[in-house]
Amino acid sequence: MRPFEGRTALITGGTRGIGTALARILAEGGASLVLNYKQRQEAAERTAAELRELGAGVTLVQADVETTEGIERLFEQAAAVHPRLDFFVSNAAASSFKSILDLKAHHLDRSFAMNVRAFVLGAQRAVPLMSGGGRIVALSSYGSIRAYPTYANLGSGKAAIEAWVRYMALEFAPRGINVNAVNGGIIDTESADYFYRVPGMASLEAVLPKIPKARMGTPQEVAEVIAFLLAPASEYITGQTIVVDGGLSIVSPPFLEDLSPPLSGPGLSPPSGDA
Repeated sequence: MRPFEGRTALITGGTRGIGTALARILAEGGASLVLNYKQRQEAAERTAAELRELGAGVTLVQADVETTEGIERLFEQAAAVHPRLDFFVSNAAASSFKSILDLKAHHLDRSFAMNVRAFVLGAQRAVPLMSGGGRIVALSSYGSIRAYPTYANLGSGKAAIEAWVRYMALEFAPRGINVNAVNGGIIDTESADYFYRVPGMASLEAVLPKIPKARMGTPQEVAEVIAFLLAPASEYITGQTIVVDGGLSIVSPPFLEDLSPPLSGPGLSPPSGDA
């Protein structure tokens, strides 16, 4: 089955990590792709070549969506090739990981521009291209609903994105456009690798056992959820944030790993003979 046959998707940050995993799913499903990247042209071209081998039409657009000029460039080049757009996935993200007292004005401005403003302006450009309906999905993260060290700048931006998703879902519904977010936990990407290398940060070895699934998620697992939100089966879902985090956001101290007998072990049942 090719559920995305004849559809066109624009993905920011589409040539690495979750963006590439999603592009591969859409390519296998018959979609044409507009993939945005900021740097690493050779890597972007390798990704495009791989996707073309799957039979997909791929347009690469180098643009820095942190700037308004970059967003204009991205959508102008996309519209020149594909006058109609079915899917817009706002995936590109970046920020500074610092304690709140160490954040400077330029850290705040750049993080807002890259994460929140790029999504809003991108949606403004995408909607007029979605005649007859479409889908918009934004990538969020568990920092939008949980607080932890050095993530305030990005986490607050992700929370804003989830709020924008709700407002967009309301206003764009009459146009036949669904708007949703996917909130990822600790996913095995370059971004997670960078975050857990911040000087003084806790190690993944210490963090992962506290997640119910006790492992990182994969880009493919997140991409599959995004693809569902783009597929016909999700027609009646809009204004929602779907969490893909292995149970990370449902737990709190005391953690399973901190327990001792008789509670420790694979379950929390009382010892034999107790009511």
